[in-house]
Amino acid sequence: MNIERLVAMVNDISRYFASEPDSQAGAAGIADHLKRFWEPGMRKQIVAHLAAGGAGLEPLAKNGVERLAEIDTKLRA
Repeated sequence: MNIERLVAMVNDISRYFASEPDSQAGAAGIADHLKRFWEPGMRKQIVAHLAAGGAGLEPLAKNGVERLAEIDTKLRA
């Protein structure tokens, strides 16, 4: 999938979770959403995009993708 589209999707998701009173809860919600509803290839692309600098990702979206990367790393260990 086009990385610009994935970035836009994560940013949209982050706007929903921005209403959480705690930014860590918002980031966890984003990571959980991505883990549950995105295909593995999409998750791999967005994590790789973050590793390459994460251009276009809003701050909360970046935090959520970082959380996702941590979850995926733990699952592989």
